Amino acid sequence: MKRFQSITALSLAGALFLTLPALGGPQAKTYQVTGPVLELTDTTIVVQKGDEKWQVARDAGTKVAGDIKVGAKVTIQYRCVATEVEVKGEKPDKKTGPVKAEKPKPASDK
Repeated sequence: MKRFQSITALSLAGALFLTLPALGGPQAKTYQVTGPVLELTDTTIVVQKGDEKWQVARDAGTKVAGDIKVGAKVTIQYRCVATEVEVKGEKPDKKTGPVKAEKPKPASDK
């Protein structure tokens, strides 16, 4: 009986672990591009869309349904993901920015 409870607890913990990323918060918007495959490597797929060539990165986690090859018409679902962010021309914070020197006040006549 204890063994069954342990197996059940481990199964539930595993299921929870696998679903946590889906519950972790909003995902980036998904886009798609459709067209014939022009080039195919382990890391990229190049698709012709109208007059443009679209190069989309792929990795071991990319799901492929069917036999992908050059010439095949495909629809690729993708997300835009930032790989680096550089902040330029940042203005000082109003609270912590440089302090302006105050003009001296005229002496009062008393």
